[in-house]
Amino acid sequence: MNRKHIGYARVSTQMQKEDRQIIALVEYGVPKSCIFVDKQSGRDFERKNYKRMLKKLNKANILVVKSIDRLGRNYDEIKEQWRYITKDIGADIVVLDMPLLDTSLKRDLIGTLVSDIVLELPSFVAQNERELIKQRQAEGIAVAKAKGVKFGRPKRYKASDHTDILKKYHKRELSQKQAKSLIGCSDATFYRPSAEYGIIYKTSKKL
Repeated sequence: MNRKHIGYARVSTQMQKEDRQIIALVEYGVPKSCIFVDKQSGRDFERKNYKRMLKKLNKANILVVKSIDRLGRNYDEIKEQWRYITKDIGADIVVLDMPLLDTSLKRDLIGTLVSDIVLELPSFVAQNERELIKQRQAEGIAVAKAKGVKFGRPKRYKASDHTDILKKYHKRELSQKQAKSLIGCSDATFYRPSAEYGIIYKTSKKL
């Protein structure tokens, strides 16, 4: 039976390029016209072209992906999609980065069992790596905070919080450098409270 290859590629953002995946799929033998591409996070399966691809799949197809995490972003989702495609639809799957994950080689009970067992490892590794990345990010943030690095929106300096300093600045009793130092703000953030107080100061002089 002449079985038709269908390819699927995904990148997580519009800025990323899918070229490497497309080249690998074409070199394997997938017609370029049969490759479905999504530029969207794999956080869920609300992906337009992934759904279109699933509707095209049948028992006569072999789905080809560059790596196992193109099917999902966590252990359970990858396994669920694998089961749905190979069991419910009846199509085969070839994972180019993991040659043992090729259900088209031996379509008997042993071949299916081997693929199912091998699937456990990369699916687990994919999720474990994401969890390690999150952990490293959290640890990095904790270290940065301990060193005094500020996160979130910068503090807004209000004239009402520093009236004594700003009054002396506008009366020329303090230089701008001295006023900024006492308030603890940068050149860019000094302008707003200074301007706000300037209006108050000029108004009070007219009264």
